[in-house]
Amino acid sequence: MKKVFIFALAVMLSAVLGACGQSDNAPAGAGESDADASAAVTEEQPADDDLAYIQDKGTLVIGITDAKPMNYYENGELVGFDTEFAQAACAKLGLAYNFVIIDWDMKEVELNAKSIDCIWNGLTVTEERRKNMAFSDSYFRNEQVVVARAENAGKYTDAASLAGANVVAEAGSAGETAVAADMANAVYTAVSSQSGALLEVKAGTADAAVIDYTMARTMTGADTDYEDLTIIEGIDLADEEYAIGFRPGSTAVAAFNEIKAELTDDGTLADIAERYDISDNLIK
Repeated sequence: MKKVFIFALAVMLSAVLGACGQSDNAPAGAGESDADASAAVTEEQPADDDLAYIQDKGTLVIGITDAKPMNYYENGELVGFDTEFAQAACAKLGLAYNFVIIDWDMKEVELNAKSIDCIWNGLTVTEERRKNMAFSDSYFRNEQVVVARAENAGKYTDAASLAGANVVAEAGSAGETAVAADMANAVYTAVSSQSGALLEVKAGTADAAVIDYTMARTMTGADTDYEDLTIIEGIDLADEEYAIGFRPGSTAVAAFNEIKAELTDDGTLADIAERYDISDNLIK
């Protein structure tokens, strides 16, 4: 009798322990290897599928600064080549868009924190930036130039002539890089934007600004707000290309490259560039 009791008790304990080993709250795939579980997740929805993340939200959040002719306000409306390019691309992908003014010096931080989804604002492609973001195919050629008051055009003839001059550029910009590379003897001050750099020169608090050629050509000279400023000829600084910046490894890059190719082939980008008088800079 005692043996029967012991046998029955062993059977009951075995059943209880078996039930505890397979809880109702056990995660799906319990009992699979870690590799199998990871593969299952990847096949369903990759954790780093940035394009899916953007499409799920339904809105592309675009980081910009006020930089004519790429993104700028006119009569209270945001316009510009990059503005219209982004709008056309979002229409192709069925996405809404939200342009957000950012601190250019913090652009990588904003991007990786997902405060924005991309940087689409005359963004220069550099090897240093490739460490912190993924670039689309380049779509625009540009260069950095020196802008000074027209009355000083004869004073500044080359990079060496700016030794001791007060030079400004946007913090974190290609202009700042150009100053460090070619104007080591200038007195450099970083400012928050390219338009701010022009204001410093106009006000006389800086002798020269290093900014994008596209912006300098659009905003200085006759019939502009900066008609007393001019591009200094003969100072050859960095040549560069613009692209859209995404998070490192973003799956959105391939999708936007396809859209860029479509908008190039159907003439949309050429039409936009013509409206802003920058057709010669477009990479076809």
